[in-house]
Amino acid sequence: MKSRCCFAILGAVVVKTRSCLLLTSVCLVLALALPASAQVLYENGPINGTIDAETINFGFLVSDTFTISTGQSTLTGMMFGAWVFPGDVLDSVDIQITSEPLGGGTSYFNQQVNFTQSGCSTNQFGFDVCTETGGFNGPGLGNGTYWVNLSNAIVNDGDPVYWDENSGVGCHSPGCPSASESNAGSIQSEAFSILGTSSGTGTVPEPGTLFLVAGGLIGMTGMLRRKMR
Repeated sequence: MKSRCCFAILGAVVVKTRSCLLLTSVCLVLALALPASAQVLYENGPINGTIDAETINFGFLVSDTFTISTGQSTLTGMMFGAWVFPGDVLDSVDIQITSEPLGGGTSYFNQQVNFTQSGCSTNQFGFDVCTETGGFNGPGLGNGTYWVNLSNAIVNDGDPVYWDENSGVGCHSPGCPSASESNAGSIQSEAFSILGTSSGTGTVPEPGTLFLVAGGLIGMTGMLRRKMR
C-alpha cells in the first residue's frame, strides 16, 4: 500500500510538473507572439544646448545622417533637441528620410509629424532647450546609412525653431561633419534619436497564429484535466 501511495504521489507530481512545463511553454509562445515595443534604433548623441542651433523653419532645411545596424527595421518615431523662445511650444515638423542630404536621392518618408515637448531648460542664450518627441508610421529600412531632414517647423506663435547642435557620434557620410544646412553647407552634428522596431525584437503575429495558439492551449488544458482524473 505504501508503495502504491508513493507511486500515486509521484505520478501526481509528474503530471503537475508536465502541466507547469506546458503552461510555461504556452506563455513563452504568447510572449514571443506579442508585437515588439519601440526602441532607440540610433542615437546621435545627447542634447547639448550650448554650442549652437540651426533654423528648421522659414524655408530652411537641416539634415543629418543616421545608421541602421539592427537588421530590417521599421521607424516609428523621432526625438530631437530644439531651441525655442521662452514659452513657445513646438507643434509639428516636416520629416524626410532620404538616401542623400537635404532631401536628395531616394525618398523613403516625407510627412509633417506632430511633436510633444518636454524637459525644457533655459540656456545661457535665453532660449528654452527642449526634448521634442514625435511618433509616425515610418518606412521599413535595412542596414545602412540614411539622412533625416527637418524643415517647416511650426510653433504656437510663429517664432523661429532651431535644431540643437552637438558633437555627434562620428561621421557616417563622405566628408565630415555629417550634417548639412540648406543655406550654410556642412555644419556640426545635430542632437536626435531614431525610434522603431527591428527584426531582432519580434514581429506582429497574424490573427490565425493567435487562434492556433489559443486552440492548442484549450486542448492541452482538457487533456491535463483528464490525466488528473
